Amino acid sequence: MKKKLKITVLVDEAEIPANDPHFELCPPEPITEYHVIEALRSLGHDVLIVGAAENISELANNLTRTEPDLVFNLTEHIAGDRRQDKNIAALLEMLHIPFTGTSAAGLMLCRDKRLCKQLLSLHKIRVPGFVYLPHNKAIHISRHIHYPLVVKPAFEDSSEGISNASIVATDAALKERVEFVHQKWEQAAIAEEYIEGRELYVSILGNKKLTALPARECFLNPETNQGPCLATYRVKWNIEYRKKWNITFGFAELEPNVVKNVERICKKVYKVLQIWDYGRIDLRLTADNKVIILEANANPDLAYGEEVAEAAAKSGISYEKLIERIIHLALRRYN
Repeated sequence: MKKKLKITVLVDEAEIPANDPHFELCPPEPITEYHVIEALRSLGHDVLIVGAAENISELANNLTRTEPDLVFNLTEHIAGDRRQDKNIAALLEMLHIPFTGTSAAGLMLCRDKRLCKQLLSLHKIRVPGFVYLPHNKAIHISRHIHYPLVVKPAFEDSSEGISNASIVATDAALKERVEFVHQKWEQAAIAEEYIEGRELYVSILGNKKLTALPARECFLNPETNQGPCLATYRVKWNIEYRKKWNITFGFAELEPNVVKNVERICKKVYKVLQIWDYGRIDLRLTADNKVIILEANANPDLAYGEEVAEAAAKSGISYEKLIERIIHLALRRYN
């Protein structure tokens, strides 16, 4: 008989519906929180939902008062600031409460796009050439950096701040886009070389022993020279937009030797960046099968139907089994 656990699901307070604070009424389009909470209840665990907001003392009190066996950490920000996600993990660490997902250190390494790329480069892992562009600094592009460049907010994820206009080919266009990022997202920008190739997503489970799940691919149809050539925010989150440009997500068909190399590199990224329990590595695979790492995602989206869950299902892991596996991986770290 499986052990019944007291699990506190820690969510961003803004995601708690006013009319359904216990996530019991499944909406027409359920979000990640509904999927995970429903799976935990189906697995027989006692589930309590706690919202994370700016009042840290209240949050700490709520977490310690309930004495959970485990916190399932689904937070992504504090008051909209994604740079604060690491501090939620740090609070859990200071309170000595076991939790799922990556530590404060790993979240920091993955969140800061400049630091992430610098660290991966030190470990001989290919990343796009890039330049970091903070506020109120003159823009200087090294002769080793080549246009076109993709301009992104330096601390966002889920393709936030990425659109077709993010690709720039001149100094003037770069300056304009960087200023836009500074003003709209109130943070530094990063401009990285655009990499021609296939867009792949590799989900990984584990800690000491890592399992790479089947690679997913975003089929962008760049050969038509129409529509987006990278995974913009609209590509990821707007179904009608994808239909318009015949963009689909599916599983990558790769030669066995290519699969082996992709998985090897992604596992190395996972370890270097100190990702725990589960993660997703986004990359470009060039025409000559070079692997260029774009992003590393600690605590990626666990929604049913999203990349991690789809890849798990392809390898024979049901959604409930995926959630159960993450719980076991987390608890094993503390035991």
